[in-house]
Order: sequence, then structure tokens, then C-alpha cells
Amino acid sequence: MKLYTYDPAPNPKRLQMFLDYKGIQLDTEQVDLLKQAQFEEPFRKINPMCTVPALVLDDGTVLTEVIGACVYLEELYPDPPLLGTSPLEKAQIISWNHRLYNSLFHAIAEVFRNGNPAFAGRALPGSLNLEQIPELVERGRVRMEAAWRMVDRALAKNAFLAGPAFSFADIDLLACVEFAAWIKSGVPEECSHIHAWLPRAKAALAQK
Repeated sequence: MKLYTYDPAPNPKRLQMFLDYKGIQLDTEQVDLLKQAQFEEPFRKINPMCTVPALVLDDGTVLTEVIGACVYLEELYPDPPLLGTSPLEKAQIISWNHRLYNSLFHAIAEVFRNGNPAFAGRALPGSLNLEQIPELVERGRVRMEAAWRMVDRALAKNAFLAGPAFSFADIDLLACVEFAAWIKSGVPEECSHIHAWLPRAKAALAQK
């Protein structure tokens, strides 16, 4: 397998934390997004959508979605588990990943890509050129605030997001916290359960 990625970017961070926790080492090539290397022909041949990460399997199959790559790698490297061990755990973790991506990660991305002049004409990642919509900056901030509170309520009941064990849902939340710093934002002070969870999650990730 070979991983095409760009370490500083939020989506690659999600996959890299997954790999680090499991101790998986892959042949890796950096695709420099700052130099727009994702649009150059060599990478376009690998992933025509021009996004990272892209995991090329030994048979040539290319997995371009983080969750797809993680599901595949979890099957190959089940220990330590990050996507659950029972049908219910698996459903809860994947549900949280989907919920976080749609409510929090995407809200942060709305603010970042629609409010940053560097992304003029590039309001969404990928090969399609789209103009920024300034109104989405405020909408994104409203969505983000609501999402933090939704997560905080969940963490009032459990040590980790999807239950008592650290999972890929927690990795995605860590990625969201870091991504929020890109827009000079963060977890609201009043979200005490997230603030209590942060050192717990970082310690769990560092143990592996």
C-alpha cells in the first residue's frame, strides 16, 4: 500500500492519528497542497478528485475517503480496535463520525474556505472550482457553536464520545478541535465536558 497525503491538513490528520494509534506504517508521499500539487497530472492520475489522503492498495484500488480507508485498515489490523468490536459499538462509532463530519468539521470548513481570500474560487476542496459565499462564514459559526454543545452533552454521559472506550470518533473530535484553531476559534469555555475530555483523549492517543 501507498499513502498520498499532506500532513498539516485536517483530513490527512484524521487518518494519520488512526495509523499512529494502531502502529501502522505505510509507504507515504506528501502532496503539497500549498503548491497545489494535488492538481498536477501525476496525482490527478491517482485521484482525479484531487483530494488527500488517497490510499492506494496493493491491487491498485484507490480509497479516497478517510472513513473508507479506516474501515479497510481496521479489518487488516483489528487490534487495538478503533471502530468497535460489537455490532452496536460499530454502529455508534460510525454514527458519531458521520455526525461530527456533517455538523462540526463541515461547519469549520465553511468558515475557513469561505472567509479566507486564499481560497477565492476554491470554496470546496477537489477539482471543481467554486466561488466563495461570504454568508456561509456566519452560518458556519452558528452551526459550529451548536455542534460543540451537542458534543458536550454527549460527553457528560461517557468518558469518550461513543462510550467508555477511546475510538475513531474521539480521533475525529480531536481533528475538529485542531481544525477550529485554523479559524482562530475553539471549544467554548462553558463546554466543560469537552475540556475535561481533551487531556483524556490526548493521553489515550499517546499511549499507543
